[in-house]
Amino acid sequence: MERVEVAIVGGGPAGIATALFLAHAAPELRARILVLEKERYPREKFCAGAIGARADKLLGSIGVVVDVPSVPIHGVAFRAMGRTVPVRDDERVVGRVVRRIEFDHALAEQAVRRGIRVRDGVAVTGLRLVAGGVELATSGGPIRAQAVVGADGVTSIVRRALGVPPGRYRAQALEVDTEPVDGDVARELLLFDVSDRNLSGYYWDFPTLVDGRPLVCRGIYALRDQAAPVGEIQELLEAQLAARGLDLRGYRKKRYAERGFERHEAYARPHVLLAGEAAGIDPVTGEGIAQAVQYGAVAGRYLANKLRERDLRFDDWRAEIRSTMVGRDLYVRTLGLPLFYGSRRPAIERFLLDTPDFVRVGLQHFAGTRWSRGALLRAAKNALLYTARSLAADGLTL
Repeated sequence: MERVEVAIVGGGPAGIATALFLAHAAPELRARILVLEKERYPREKFCAGAIGARADKLLGSIGVVVDVPSVPIHGVAFRAMGRTVPVRDDERVVGRVVRRIEFDHALAEQAVRRGIRVRDGVAVTGLRLVAGGVELATSGGPIRAQAVVGADGVTSIVRRALGVPPGRYRAQALEVDTEPVDGDVARELLLFDVSDRNLSGYYWDFPTLVDGRPLVCRGIYALRDQAAPVGEIQELLEAQLAARGLDLRGYRKKRYAERGFERHEAYARPHVLLAGEAAGIDPVTGEGIAQAVQYGAVAGRYLANKLRERDLRFDDWRAEIRSTMVGRDLYVRTLGLPLFYGSRRPAIERFLLDTPDFVRVGLQHFAGTRWSRGALLRAAKNALLYTARSLAADGLTL
């Protein structure tokens, strides 16, 4: 039986970030941290690859730089109702698009350089709580840990072992990498197209680099309530590609699932907590990489404090998440789901098209930059105006 202080299940951004921030906050523990990744690096991970600059800034705060091929991003383009509105920040890079096969491997190598053990090719097959800790059954033999972090994604075995419900919101995504075509938005922009009202989600075009070739990652993000499954997203993507003169049959299709955050779930049991997509990510957009790094930063610091206090009940983990920027962000976005994809959707689309300052505030959040006071005030003013108009249309007043 191998014994460690902290075992982290999952070697993606959430798991590795947790290890990095824990080792930074408690250097004396770094040799007692073990990350378990079931695949061998470099391993494929389907993902559109957009990462907000706030994640790179957060990693940089502890001296971690993930240097991999990437496409710098300066803004977004929002498309709805036959209109496309670009919002740029020409003065700074707000994010980048990476390939997860490269990014995750490079991030894990950063952890190894800091003395953290990362064991790939080891699958966790079971978990049970025992007196004073947790025992993990793995393909590499049994492991006993004082604390376990489940950062093992949407199919999390740790989450299932804890008996945490699967959650209300799940999403499906389907993407392909194609050559650029005439009519694409500028390469420094991320396109979000919500034109299809029958889709609780969006179509995207993100610039990407595949083996040095400038391509475009094109895909569909489809959110569903468990009681209302979405239709076949392949048909939706096929139609979008056909409108661009592309044939879906000519490209490798990459399908994956995502899990939305649930506001009322504790996401922890004694000695075990969940982070990243094992807990849940933004259900509105499906953004995951930056939030995974933020989760890891919160979890790493939290664990360092709890281990020093020898208090591993983790009964305040939900409150800890909620008190942080990533937690507040997830709570607000989950609360906003009925607005984005409910009966008010047409009004929200018009608001976003007519109020680029609101989109600009979102872009600044994505980048992790200080919100522009002027843009924030204008966005708030327009939000109140649109709310008043909407209420007036329903015969109500503010």
